[in-house]
Amino acid sequence: MARGTAIVTGAGTGIGKAVAHALLAEEWNVTFCGRRLDRLSAAIAESAMSPSRALAKTCDVSNSAEVAELFAATVETFGRVDLLFNNAGSSHPYAMIDEVPVDAWERIVSVNLTGAFLCAREAFRVMRNQRPMGGRIINNGSISAHAPRPGSVPYTTTKHAISGLTRSLALDGRAYSIACGQIDIGNAETDMTQRMSNGVRQPDGQMRPEPVMDVRNVAREVAYMAGMSLDANVLFMTVMASGMPFVGRG
Repeated sequence: MARGTAIVTGAGTGIGKAVAHALLAEEWNVTFCGRRLDRLSAAIAESAMSPSRALAKTCDVSNSAEVAELFAATVETFGRVDLLFNNAGSSHPYAMIDEVPVDAWERIVSVNLTGAFLCAREAFRVMRNQRPMGGRIINNGSISAHAPRPGSVPYTTTKHAISGLTRSLALDGRAYSIACGQIDIGNAETDMTQRMSNGVRQPDGQMRPEPVMDVRNVAREVAYMAGMSLDANVLFMTVMASGMPFVGRG
């Protein structure tokens, strides 16, 4: 019998895929959500767990109708939703604010912030109306929710906003047994972070390589947060490569 049903956005690659695999290994039903069905199907095929507990569902998280369909399909397949890992995100190359195109800003806000809002909104609706009532929402923040990288205005702004979303949901969810927490991740090794071995721009303008960590460290911690009973909550957790320049002055 499954521990519960989870939806993981951005599950076709990187952190989302690693988390979805970890949840499957801990006997959750998991809906793999992303834009590309081929990537979702490949991610499910890579898992050694039973494919009967996995559902591939394409969704643009910035589209409210598609988000509603994501949750409806999950409930139809598995009966309920116990966990949302709000992970889908987008970024923009290094640029000063006056060099960021308005359409790039709008795209990043629509995915990172509006998408997280829409998924959390639908999760909240389902969780407070199902029986037994309740569930858990885990938002993927970022080290950027605390300290920006140079030239990262759109991404950093959205990740600061995610912290506000987390706090509001943690408060509003109390009456409905809905817990909300956030994991802030630094330098997990994925396709997106391969460039870090070649050099990342630092506040002094220099390009220097940065340490990375195995993405499975993140997956284990999300699974830990997911596995807690609803009378307990990890409000904020930071998981980062030990040697990355975040604590102190470098």
